[in-house]
Amino acid sequence: MKGLVTLFMLFSTLILAQTLSPIQEIKANAYVYDMVVDSKHLYIGTGKGTLQVYDYHSKQFTKTITLPKIKDFMGDAVYPKVFSVDYMNGKYLLLSEAKSGYRELYIHENNSTKKIISIKDKQAIAKAKFVDTHHIFLANLGNEVMLYNLDTKKEKYRFQISQSKFSDFDLNEQKDRAIVGCESGELSLVDIQKGTIVKVFKGQNLDNTYKVAIKKNIVTGAGQDRRGSYYKINSGSGGYFEGSFLIYATALSPSAKLAAYAMNEENDIIIYNLHTKQQVALLKGQKSTLNTIVFLDEQHLFSASSDPKIMMWKLTN
Repeated sequence: MKGLVTLFMLFSTLILAQTLSPIQEIKANAYVYDMVVDSKHLYIGTGKGTLQVYDYHSKQFTKTITLPKIKDFMGDAVYPKVFSVDYMNGKYLLLSEAKSGYRELYIHENNSTKKIISIKDKQAIAKAKFVDTHHIFLANLGNEVMLYNLDTKKEKYRFQISQSKFSDFDLNEQKDRAIVGCESGELSLVDIQKGTIVKVFKGQNLDNTYKVAIKKNIVTGAGQDRRGSYYKINSGSGGYFEGSFLIYATALSPSAKLAAYAMNEENDIIIYNLHTKQQVALLKGQKSTLNTIVFLDEQHLFSASSDPKIMMWKLTN
């Protein structure tokens, strides 16, 4: 009887799951390192020193912010990689590489680009996102997180999450909580204003979490241990989906009903319904190793990988 139940569940999952192709392919000017999305635009950080703004309705790039070249280890002038980007109320945020492994942070506003953190500050920042128009949440490779005040140009706090190497963070919708992933597989929920750890989630990932996501009452992790994890924030309970390869990316839909994971060596994205724990879609078409997935709404999402191509997908009922 147990075997029949298992077969029925597998058959049901196969019926529900759809194999889908991208509805739009966007070509950035170089390797894509990061992207964020809003109701009209994609904001894309590339390896050619740029933040590109793409209108996915009109299917055209509407703005490009280009940072000055830097000297590489050979002394040649090259464009810096833009590792992290964001946008809020007319302000664009760019985190880029600098010499000796350090990073620089720029704000672009009113057609003017200003350097906020320079190589002289000797910061190894890994990711930066707006909390509001006056504050930025930062994390460095040493797994320290900071809240930076743009008005005073000072940190409100800085503390280390753990001794493990930093991997990724994501902010919730209200931007008052951050989920931080690291080399240990633990996910830490941080109170952004207080600078304290609220809760630590562990047990579902046993190794590095490359990417994390947070929406509503759910957090997810993309694991080196081939596990796509999820936890309920309130209870701390969770589980995972087993992949066939290292899982480099994850994302949650706005309702947190759907979770996306890059689950196999073919760079396919699998969409799971977290309520039923079933696979509902298989997205095929990404050519290189996935690094970023973002949901626009419950039906549309974008993905980027180790090349200039960004895919837009539509899930069907």
